[in-house]
Amino acid sequence: MIRACDLKRGGFVELNGVPHQLDSMQVTNPSARGAATLYHFRFRNLVTKQKIDQTVKGDDLYKEANFEVRPTQFLYEDQGVYSFMDQETYEQFELNKGDIENVLPYLLPEMEDLKAIISDGKVLAIEPPQKVTLTVTQCDPVMKGASATGRGKPATCETGLTVTVPEYIVIGERIIIETATGEFTGRA
Repeated sequence: MIRACDLKRGGFVELNGVPHQLDSMQVTNPSARGAATLYHFRFRNLVTKQKIDQTVKGDDLYKEANFEVRPTQFLYEDQGVYSFMDQETYEQFELNKGDIENVLPYLLPEMEDLKAIISDGKVLAIEPPQKVTLTVTQCDPVMKGASATGRGKPATCETGLTVTVPEYIVIGERIIIETATGEFTGRA
């Protein structure tokens, strides 16, 4: 069992016998003395992909999901079907585009360091690494006098992901993206 206050974004719990992943959370601190802190969670069902919102107190308990995590490599995409390989058993499996939409902005062909979440022999989800390195394919030109602390500008990466980057970033540059937030963290 895990307390609500100990849950982290991306964590897994079991709700009604089905594994769910914590997509987002918000904490509301009480204004009155003696009132409890409330946690607002949005879980995603790993089987049906439906979202569930819950508001609980910090001491409420959740059952940890029973699943297996396997190192996985992304191989290729063919007409909306994505092929992966288990790096321990070398078995290949396929997932539809709709099953992994949250990971698509970070997937590159031949990418390793992915994790397959498996329950009852079925792959439920693919987890990207915490940070990925992508190449900028489109952005506005560098403005004269741009500094590292200046304003940001939108940049499109090779996977189609659009992020806000500092003004000094140019097309062809490799940047590091935090997959939990989808934000620029630095140059590669």
